[in-house]
Amino acid sequence: MSDTLKFCRPEEVGVHPSWVEDYVNTVNRQRKMCHSFIMMRKGNIFAEGYWKPFHKDRLHRMYSVSKSFVSGAVGFLIDEGKLSLSDKIVDLLPEYLPKDKEVHPYIKEMTVEHLLTMATCHKVTTYAFTRENWIDTFFDPPYEPDHKAGEFFRYDTSASYTLDVIVEKITGKSFLEYLKDKALRELGFSEDAWCVEAPEGFGWGGSGVECTTRDLLIFTMLFANGGKVNGKQYLSEEYVKAAASKQIDNYSGTLNAVSGRGYGYQIWLTRDNGFAFLGMGGQLGVVIPHKDIIFVCTSDTQGDADGYHGFVDVLFDTVINKIESDSIEYDDASFERLENILESLEVSFPAGNAYSPMAEKINGRTYELEENKMGMKSVTVEFNEHMGVLTFETDRGTKRFPFGVGRYSDTFIPETHYSGRRIWTPKGERYRCLNGVAWTSEDTLLMRTYVIDDYLGNMTTTLTFNDDRVELVITKTAEWFLDEYPGTATGKQR
Repeated sequence: MSDTLKFCRPEEVGVHPSWVEDYVNTVNRQRKMCHSFIMMRKGNIFAEGYWKPFHKDRLHRMYSVSKSFVSGAVGFLIDEGKLSLSDKIVDLLPEYLPKDKEVHPYIKEMTVEHLLTMATCHKVTTYAFTRENWIDTFFDPPYEPDHKAGEFFRYDTSASYTLDVIVEKITGKSFLEYLKDKALRELGFSEDAWCVEAPEGFGWGGSGVECTTRDLLIFTMLFANGGKVNGKQYLSEEYVKAAASKQIDNYSGTLNAVSGRGYGYQIWLTRDNGFAFLGMGGQLGVVIPHKDIIFVCTSDTQGDADGYHGFVDVLFDTVINKIESDSIEYDDASFERLENILESLEVSFPAGNAYSPMAEKINGRTYELEENKMGMKSVTVEFNEHMGVLTFETDRGTKRFPFGVGRYSDTFIPETHYSGRRIWTPKGERYRCLNGVAWTSEDTLLMRTYVIDDYLGNMTTTLTFNDDRVELVITKTAEWFLDEYPGTATGKQR
């Protein structure tokens, strides 16, 4: 790690340690599945925490924060004079135009700026309809475009992907490697950070960056001070100012800390005239210029109605709104307490009890399931003190989910066909996950599964027992995996 990251006590930058403690306690009390966070003010990290099993050296999927990385790469190309906002996409990527039909006139008119601002002529992300040739669909979507580019904001991940294909064509390297060469490597960004690939082999710039939380902070720093870090100008101030300013309205009836306040170049505007990089599940890089504060975090809030904007609201309530000066007096007792809290963080566990009398009645018993869409034939729950196993017999074989009782077990999803380094290409290995069960009532057992691999997602399995019968309900929030499991079934004890 270079000397880019500097550390200090919270009081040295006007933050009382108890405010950070309030932030952590609030997140824990709300049972948010937070993985990590870093708070920086005036160029100094004053708080950093990792919920075990996460740690500072672990690469983490950034999901749509990747779009902001692509914006940075585009910015460097514009600074070099190799690309301009007004360049038309059809001129930049003519080899991907359909050979047997005329390109729609709305598509012909799209420019780099249209893609940066999510103002394409497309109805939806175009590659959602296929598992191959993603870039082709941008120019030949399976529908007729219904509006001209630039008319309004519509979130379109294929725009981000097309931009990163442009970057790779011009530079001859992936957009992430290009960013490393231009700035990130010099600033201490992890050499082993990488990006999940799209089907054609390009980096999945809309969703695929894998890096550490500190790496995310380093990248955020590029935009936090007009493109300058450690006194050196990397990205031009002109591009950074435009990228982090409102270029298009994105209000659609929802206004919260990070949504509905405007959109720049693959960057969201926030409350208090800040801006943010946002990734599905709660990957965040937030800059609030007037308080000179940067906040980054990683998490998995998929399926949480409060979403990632809840982290920002808590941050404002507990820390940002209280800052009034550049430094305050030391409070050693409060600082020591905060240090102990940050050292002992563990991921949030579902509410419920570790024991129910029902556990003894069902332990080791198998329930034959009636016909169901999941193809599950039976389910068995086995307990062994603080551990256990939930076993499904399915059309696809035996699927075992080891779990912790009243705590998480660090284990694996019993599937090997989910995507690996390239989307839709099987990894051939099981995804790492956390599994734990709790009794939400005397007769209802809940198992919470969090996938913590290169792909993040979660699943909830609920088993309700009544005499010799069981009712099974499974839900999941995960992009393009765990699709075999959601559904309902009933069964009777064998």
